[in-house]
Order: sequence, then C-alpha cells, then structure tokens
Amino acid sequence: MTYAEATARIAEATSLSKADVDRVLDALRTSVHDELKGGGDVYLPGLGRFETQDRKARKGRNPKTGEEIDIPAKRVPKFVPANALKQAVAG
Repeated sequence: MTYAEATARIAEATSLSKADVDRVLDALRTSVHDELKGGGDVYLPGLGRFETQDRKARKGRNPKTGEEIDIPAKRVPKFVPANALKQAVAG
C-alpha cells in the first residue's frame, strides 16, 4: 500500500478529507521522529512499539576488496509489532 492509498483509505473510513488525513499522518510521523531522536519509545496499541537500539562498533569487510573496515557505533530505529498485529498477519 502506498502513502496515497493509505491516505485515501483512512479518509474514506473516517470521513475526513484527504488533506486532513495527510496532516494527521505528517504530525504522527514528526512526533515519532522527535520522540525517537530524544531517546524515547512510541507505543501504538494494536500496532506495535517504535524504539531505538544501540549498535556497537565492529569490524567489517569491504565486499569488493576484502579490506577490513571499521563500522562505527550508532543508534538505529526498531519496530516491535504488537501481539494483535502478529495474530492478524498469522491468520
């Protein structure tokens, strides 16, 4: 499903305009980004939890040359699906 399809589907289900749904989704996206950037988690019941995970620095290999390279530590976003979502997908 594309962003446009999701916007249309939500607009139809809620009888909001597509422009209103677009603003709501944009606000949700911005809120999630800001919360994760600040180190927090975002929990959406029935959908899942967005959180951050710290990855340690490690050694890697350049696949082209085989040369060993240093991969720096970083924080990455992670999504943990809720049980309701897992059950819905499993059937």
